[in-house]
Amino acid sequence: MPTTHHLRTHRSAENLARTDQLAWKLAELATDPVEVPDEVVDMIVNRVIDNAAVAAASLTRAPVVAARAQALAHPYEPGATVFGSPLATRTSPEWAAWANGVAVRELDYHDTFLAAEYSHPGDNIPPILAVAQHAGCDGAALVRGIATGYEIQVDLVRAVSLHAHKIDHVAHLGPSAAAGIGTLLGLDTTTIFQAIGQALHTTTATRQSRKGQISTWKAYAPALAGKVAVEAVDRAMRGQTSPEPIYEGEDGVIAWLLDGPEGRYDVVLPSPGEPKTAILDTYTKEHSAEYQSQALIDLARALHAEHPWLADPDNVATITIHTSHHTHHVIGSGANDPQKYDPTASRETLDHSIPYIFAVALQDGGWHHVDSYTPERAGRTDTVALWGKVTTAEDPEWTRRYHSVDPAEKAFGGRVEIELADGGRIVREIAVADAHPLGARPFARAQYVAKFRLLADGVLEPAEIERFLDLAQRLPSLTPAEVRELSIVARPGLLDTVPVPTGIFELGRPSRDAGGPGETGPGEGAAGWTMREAADDPTRSTTAGGS
Repeated sequence: MPTTHHLRTHRSAENLARTDQLAWKLAELATDPVEVPDEVVDMIVNRVIDNAAVAAASLTRAPVVAARAQALAHPYEPGATVFGSPLATRTSPEWAAWANGVAVRELDYHDTFLAAEYSHPGDNIPPILAVAQHAGCDGAALVRGIATGYEIQVDLVRAVSLHAHKIDHVAHLGPSAAAGIGTLLGLDTTTIFQAIGQALHTTTATRQSRKGQISTWKAYAPALAGKVAVEAVDRAMRGQTSPEPIYEGEDGVIAWLLDGPEGRYDVVLPSPGEPKTAILDTYTKEHSAEYQSQALIDLARALHAEHPWLADPDNVATITIHTSHHTHHVIGSGANDPQKYDPTASRETLDHSIPYIFAVALQDGGWHHVDSYTPERAGRTDTVALWGKVTTAEDPEWTRRYHSVDPAEKAFGGRVEIELADGGRIVREIAVADAHPLGARPFARAQYVAKFRLLADGVLEPAEIERFLDLAQRLPSLTPAEVRELSIVARPGLLDTVPVPTGIFELGRPSRDAGGPGETGPGEGAAGWTMREAADDPTRSTTAGGS
């Protein structure tokens, strides 16, 4: 039976024992040597494939290019791989976690878990994989580490709401990634405890990154949590300690960032000897948009097939989406963000605008991770007209179902009421996305592989697609050498087609013949230095600029 940990603030005079602190309970969970069930192993393989798929699709996007350049400025041996770069290119593991974390998160297209808080638990994979590659861990150890990362993040997300206090959801990711790395490396409970505390302390930030005009930082936030987790584990291994009690202290997270001194939470964790199965409760995305839009995209494409004339705004008076509190207030009109109706808004803003998403999906009968977000698509006159007719409304029943702990009842969709210009009315509803485990077409291995092939097409060479899929699907039996090759390499010349920005890490290097401040000249690598300079300086990896 699972164990419930009762979490509250404690005054310093109470001297809360370390073994009674939540961070210690999480560390004990990370050190429990329980076997990983076969169905969990299979799902971990699916999510490794899913992460690589969405990373491939984002390799030439500006935030990913910038993060990759920062990582490649830190060559290191043995180090870890960076998505897109040659396998021989190695960077310091925390920087690989950073670059790969941005690539995975950029398109808002990988897995999700929603409960008291929101999360993308696949964000645990880049830091755990980076450390596995650097440390020479095998596939079985990597599987155990990922199972821990998912378990702890999901358990925290079920119990503790961060967004209610405008704290970003990555505050649950720092501890989970640190714990997963601890499991991977076989660290002791005390070391993992200290790493969890440090990771939590340094990953709390406000949710302004997901409000108003949403910036490129949205992709960086989880990557920073992963990078911080790697660094926290490193410090803890060196004997450095963390603030404690980090959650329960009178000046700690609960007292000042969450529900305050009187706050109470029940955190349910697997008991010793119980398997870590939380990944099985998570779900991925068929469409590149905020998860609460997944079911509504599916509903919109069904309506398009049934009534294609709905694409014409002249035929529609109003569209009201009755949905949960979260959907209404975060990606709906209840957010009161005018940017959600702005045709010139950023991609990051548009993928958090269900009025925009529903309008485009209704007109196009589907969704595309690139074409649905172009400025031309967002600015189409008929789209802007239809978009402006879409509003959301909170429905208590959909809110209740959103928070239900019964998987058969939990829902992330809504009811759509369309008032027609001729006085007619169309009403449809959908509970979960088609790709959800309880949806019309649940994702299984075949769908994950198909998603990878779709997003990798034109980005990776055909042989590279097959090489990666072979490795990923043999994950639990991979040797350390094979784990070090668990990455994706862009097709020749692809990464040379995008400009690479320079920053602090390039300052002070020898002057270049081409390019100026903030740009990279021809023949230069992603780290902003030429191959000739690399040959003249043996401290620089000549492959670091190969991407």
